[in-house]
Amino acid sequence: MKNKFIFTILFTTIILIYSEGVQSQTTEIKVIDSTSAKPNKWKFGVGFGLSFIGGTNISLAPNITYQANEKISFGGGVQGSYTALKDIQNTTTIGGNVIFQYTPIKMLTALLEFAELNVSTETETPTGKMKNNYWDAALFLGAGMNVTEKITIGAKYNVLYNEDESVYTSPILPFVNISF
Repeated sequence: MKNKFIFTILFTTIILIYSEGVQSQTTEIKVIDSTSAKPNKWKFGVGFGLSFIGGTNISLAPNITYQANEKISFGGGVQGSYTALKDIQNTTTIGGNVIFQYTPIKMLTALLEFAELNVSTETETPTGKMKNNYWDAALFLGAGMNVTEKITIGAKYNVLYNEDESVYTSPILPFVNISF
């Protein structure tokens, strides 16, 4: 019985030692280097504008862009705006846009944007309210300062602006774009 007890202890000890050695050989530690992860090339952004030149102009434009390389990105989005000239006219727009951005240096972004908008206008006249619906196109050239990697503040100029026909109150629109 004494031999059986010693044999059992010896056998159990050998199994534990062997299994400990096998376990330590199969354990693998993986180190993930966060600096080698590929950046996401797709960015969701939200542009908004506010202008009080000649009236009130408020706009909101969510967009998605693809970062082709460090300097070039392009994409598209939808946009809506509300423009009011006190006691004269209220205008609501909704439409789409395509955008091309070029970042020559880290702090500056140039942009080219084309927008096609459906315009709904209500104008006060001496005989009552007059309503009008039509399509308006805008081609913007602009520049912005990259305050951070995700926030750009700037202005854009509508080269198709016509004072009598354009939905915008001014050819120059300030903007803020925030990307995620």
